[in-house]
This record gives sequence, structure tokens and C-alpha cells, in this order.
Amino acid sequence: MQHIKTSYCLFVFGLLLASIISQAQVVTPVAAPVTDSSLLVEILPGVRKLEFRKVDTTQLTILAGNVRLKQGTSLFFCDSCVINNNNKTFEAWGKVHINDADTTNIYANHLRYLIDKKFAYLDGAVRLTDGKGTLTTPDLEYDMTTNIGIYKHGGKVVNKKTVLTSKEGWYYGGLKDIYFKDNVVLKDPAYNITTDSLMYNTQNGLVRFIAETFIKDSSGRTIETKDGYYNLQTGKAEFGQRPIIKDGKVTIIGDNIAFDDSTGTSQARGNVIIIDSAQGTTIIAGEVFRDNKRDRILATRKPLMILKQDNDSIYITADTLFSARLSDLYATKDSVVKDTVKGTKVVTVNNTKDSTNRYFEGYRNVRIFSDSLQAVADSVFYSFRDSTFRLFQGPVIWAKESQITGDTVFVFTKNKKADKVKVFENSFLVNKMDNEIFNQIKSSRMDGYFKDGSIDSVRANGFAECIYYIQDDDSAYTGINESKSDIIDIYFSEQALHKVVLRSNVTGTIWPIRQKSPSEMRLPNFMWLEDRRPKTKYELF
Repeated sequence: MQHIKTSYCLFVFGLLLASIISQAQVVTPVAAPVTDSSLLVEILPGVRKLEFRKVDTTQLTILAGNVRLKQGTSLFFCDSCVINNNNKTFEAWGKVHINDADTTNIYANHLRYLIDKKFAYLDGAVRLTDGKGTLTTPDLEYDMTTNIGIYKHGGKVVNKKTVLTSKEGWYYGGLKDIYFKDNVVLKDPAYNITTDSLMYNTQNGLVRFIAETFIKDSSGRTIETKDGYYNLQTGKAEFGQRPIIKDGKVTIIGDNIAFDDSTGTSQARGNVIIIDSAQGTTIIAGEVFRDNKRDRILATRKPLMILKQDNDSIYITADTLFSARLSDLYATKDSVVKDTVKGTKVVTVNNTKDSTNRYFEGYRNVRIFSDSLQAVADSVFYSFRDSTFRLFQGPVIWAKESQITGDTVFVFTKNKKADKVKVFENSFLVNKMDNEIFNQIKSSRMDGYFKDGSIDSVRANGFAECIYYIQDDDSAYTGINESKSDIIDIYFSEQALHKVVLRSNVTGTIWPIRQKSPSEMRLPNFMWLEDRRPKTKYELF
């Protein structure tokens, strides 16, 4: 009989305990509609301690040991938890873990959760991960509805080898974006970035710049920008609002600059300025394409190149300007030179770091201006190694009141000033004395020499002809010398023709000044092209 009573008591106790536990499986916030199942917090099996307690009018559910809760698609784990059924909140302590729809996991020491609003306040070694990047911060606010997390007391995001830190941050779980604000620092094996604000996507590695930003890469190149993006995975980037890029001795400025580190190419658009301090050159253009690997530049949309010098810089324009390494243009193999004393030696010409290992070309409508020399041509080639301008297809050169034309003209410079000139085929020199009065010399070949940047003497060689005006001591015109010779030497003084010397097979006539009209004294193919001459650097376009 006693055995039957004991069994009966155990059976009744079991029914009561089962009833209590079954009632504890779901805790519904007081203000929440019963039909809104997404707000229900379910206590999952496995909790080691479950207690219901009422303090005054407040109903509490106390859980401890292996606590697991569920609200919609979100799971909560912790060591202990207190659910307040009156104000629809719960707090959790110890090894807090939130799994938000299997996309975001958050870990912390402490959690306060608003059940109705589905809003979490976490603190104590907070760590958030979305499978791509990991955020650590002292405390975090996280909205389970919008998947937006906010920290305001410093945070760090680690994504593979990329580390970002800032004072404040906003994490957008749906987009995998993080907005960093205040004292932002990004460290990557390829780049270091400092700024006040930026956006970073943990999935595709895209960094977007929305404030003044300073970037320094592993090669030492620096970038200053206020707008743009950089993809850490692909190496592609674009910057706006006139970024400044400093790459060694080269500085690039433009309204918009885009580059691809994987190919080593870049493109700058809008009032582009490229300054090369090693070459002493500046390029200004509407658009510039650059190949960093081969060190090549193509400038279009009214490009202008400036060769800097102390008092007389040279300005060159064309429809297109192109600059590259001489070693890439010519043979890239080593030159073999015979030394009669020591045998054969090898001289390397492919020195990419040599500042003279460069050239530039101008295509179509070439115009050149300096205070001492001006020129136009269809195209130009300039070598920094021999400092020579090679002008092709209808070139014209002016120096003060003198004009030189020919099929091809080479202008050799020294210290970026004209030193000598060579004219090939149909060479023609015109020196203007007065209105309609021109000294003229033509030949097959012509060599001119400059002194202090001004024309000093010219030798006309091969079928040379001349017309020049003879003057007395008072500079009055007394006659006109019309002659032919194999060679004619012309000497200038203070930019004006001073003396003409005819050498070998001289024939000709000296006309009294009254017998000839200046307008009829013209050699064949005479042209005075002053209207094509750029008279200032502002007349180049």
C-alpha cells in the first residue's frame, strides 16, 4: 500500500513539472499581438535551470546553463538570461552569441535585448562576423530587423590581410558594407589609408572614399583624394574631385583619375597636370593615358608639354603627345663595343632609371614657343638623350626676325636652349629687314648656329642662292645682291644679318636700290609665314 502511494505521488509531481516546462517553452511579450509569431521568444530545450519569479508586478523568467533562445530566424546563446515579460526585454550574460539568420554571428559578454523592436545592445569583447570580415569593438548596437550594427567607442575590422580601425562605425549586414567614421585607418599589404570617413565592403573588398583621404602604397606612391573608390581585390580604382597622385618624381593631378594596378595603366581626365621633376617637364592636357609598367604617356585634348628652364621654358603643343623610354623604342639588347686595348666590352643601353632615357613625339599641328625660338610642323620627335627636336612635314622655325623652312629640320639644344639647327632639302632662310624687305637664302642643305639662344651664323650648302640688301653706315639701303654659289655663309649681329660670304662658283648681280622694287626681289618658293607663328605661349592653341 505504501509503495502504491509513493508511485502515485511521483506520477502527480511529474505531471506538474511537465506542465511548468511546457508553459516555459514560449515567452510572448506582453504588448505583442499573439498572431505576430516573429516577435515570440522561444526557450529551446536543454536549459539547466528554469525559474519563474514575480517581483511586485514584474514577471521574470530566469534561465541558467546552456541557455538557447529563438526569435524568428535568429538564435541566442548564453550562460544565463533574465526575461522581463513586462517591458519586453531580456538580458544575457556569459558567452553571448547571436546567430542572425545564419548570415551574421555576434559574440559578447553581455546583451540587453528589446524583444518588440528586435534591437540588441551588446558590450564586453564584442565580435561580429559575416563570414568575410570580423568586427571587434567594446560595445555594439545591432538592429535585427535592418541588420545594421553601430559602434561609437572604437572598432576594428579584419578581412584576410586587410585591417580597418575607426572611432565610429555602421555595419550594414544586408549589403556587407561598413561605414567608418573619425580617425579611420586602413592597413593592407598593398596600401595604407588614413581618412575621416570611408565605406568598405567585406565581400568584394571595395573601398569608397567620401572625405579627404591620404593613401600610400607599398611602392611609395601617394594619393590624396576626396572622392572615389579602390577595389583591394582587383586593384582597380577611380578618384574624383581633383586627386593628387605622387609616384616617385612624377606628380599627377586631374579632375578624375582611374587606374588598374593589375595592368599598370591609368587614365586622367579634366585639366590634367603631370609634373616630372626628374625630366624637368610638365604636361597639361584634357586627357592622359599612362602605362606605368612601360613608363609611357599619351596625352590628348589640347595637350601641352613644358620643358622647364630658368628664364626661357619651351612650350610644345600638338593634337597628340606621346612620351616613352628610348630603350623601348630602339634595340633593347646590349651594345657591343670593341676596345682595341682590352678587347671586347659590353655597354648597356637599356638603363630604365637614366633620366635621359626618354623621348616624346607630337602628332599633327605641332606648335612650339620659347622667348628665343618658335616653330610649327606636322609632327615632332624629341630625344632627351641628345636634346634634339626633329621636325617633319612642312616645319617652320622663327628666331627674332629670321625664318627657316625645309622638308625636315633638326634643332639641337644645349641646356634646353637652341644650340644649332640642321635643315634638309629645300632649305630656305628669310630675314625680315623692313616692310616688304627680306634677306633670303636658299640651298639644298643648311646648318645654323646659335649663341646664347640667338641665331649667330648659317651655312647654306648646295645650289645656294641669296638676295640680301646692302646698307651703308647710316643703315640706308644702297643696293641688292642677287647671287648664286656652292656655299654661302651668313653672319648675324644682334639678331640682324651682318655679313654674307659667298664661296666657290660665285655668280650674281648687285642691283642699285632704285632699279628694283623690294616686292619683286623674291627667290623661288619664297614664303613669309608670320601669320602661323605663335607669338606668345597663349597663342599655341
